[in-house]
Amino acid sequence: MRKLLTCLIVLVTAAPLVAQDGARAAAPDVEVQRTTGVAGNPQAAAGADGSGAIAPDVANDAAATPPEGDTATEATDGVFLDIMPESLDELRWVKRVIAVFSDSPVDPNFRRQMEALRARPDDLAYRDVVVVTDTDPASQSVLRETFRPRGFMMVLIGKDGQIKLRKPLPWDVREISRAIDKTPLRQQELRDQGQRGGP
Repeated sequence: MRKLLTCLIVLVTAAPLVAQDGARAAAPDVEVQRTTGVAGNPQAAAGADGSGAIAPDVANDAAATPPEGDTATEATDGVFLDIMPESLDELRWVKRVIAVFSDSPVDPNFRRQMEALRARPDDLAYRDVVVVTDTDPASQSVLRETFRPRGFMMVLIGKDGQIKLRKPLPWDVREISRAIDKTPLRQQELRDQGQRGGP
């Protein structure tokens, strides 16, 4: 009788472990997805400087990335653009743009600004903001020629295509959000959302 009870106890305690191993074998690509960085952004996984080193906070964000279909994941989609647009005309009246310029991706100000923006992507997505970066002064991109940055510069462009902020030092997302929320167009958007029962 004791042998029977011992066998039952072993089976009951081992069953969850077997189930976990079976779940891991059934979904081996889950761990691979988690290493791609914030919202599947390969730049975030490789580090802001492209060195391949993962910053501790980015690694933690990647490990805590919610599953597909979660609203937090959806909020980060499309905030950080991989390709610099030729001009801002295609985004006019659709998106606000934060352009972050630097002469090098390892510039401490550039890195601090990008860390601040990546820490709160849902606040940016809620305000229809997209982020573009330019760390190559030799490229002479259209945006670089338009804004003529000297070293680090963060520029906030409204949906109307006008410059709302131009800062030589990194800004926190809360400060950027306050500046956006004070604009007449954003005030109108908030009123419209209130009438429609939005957030």
